[in-house]
Amino acid sequence: MIAMRLLVVDLLAERKAFGKEGVKEIISHFNKPEVFLWSPHTKSRIDYGYGTVVENPVDCDFIVITGSRRNVSSWEPWMDDVSKLILEAKVPIIGICFGHQIIAATFGGKVERASTGSHFVAEVEYEGGNKVNAVFTHQDHVVNSGILQVTASASHCQIAACEHPTRPIKTVQYHPEATKQLLDEALRVGDMTQSEADVFDMSKTLIDVTNSLLI
Repeated sequence: MIAMRLLVVDLLAERKAFGKEGVKEIISHFNKPEVFLWSPHTKSRIDYGYGTVVENPVDCDFIVITGSRRNVSSWEPWMDDVSKLILEAKVPIIGICFGHQIIAATFGGKVERASTGSHFVAEVEYEGGNKVNAVFTHQDHVVNSGILQVTASASHCQIAACEHPTRPIKTVQYHPEATKQLLDEALRVGDMTQSEADVFDMSKTLIDVTNSLLI
């Protein structure tokens, strides 16, 4: 684990479970980082009870870009600021779901919206043949990774994980922070209905944040 100043581009800050608890799960994989929360997509966020909310990116040692209910395929002005951060940062970056997509788009890739969403646990195959299970919930897909190197794929998603060829940047289309505890909390607070939760087979062993993005 790594001690650092951690900037979270916190794009689900309006959601009690997927924002607050999802970010908590992500940062638990670091060694007591000083956490800064930047949410350029909204002025209305819930109070997490941890971290420092900032209006603009701050100097940091590591950047996390989370998932979002917004879509790279429907570009919004605030996304320019996130893309600028990605291009100019000198520190490691990891991107999850929306983060995966906006990093790919920033480096010359292409994101398209599928006709239907993908909401399930699916097998992901990495280079070298390693296979893992992961939670997917998305409708946008990276269909061209630009300069990023594709490191994993799934049957429904040919570009499931990427790495930058020269910079310490890793991305995943799936949600390694989506633990059973997180889904249970989402049900409890109303972020998810029972029927929405039932599509995820959480009995399987799932890849986590450390093994997908931090090693």
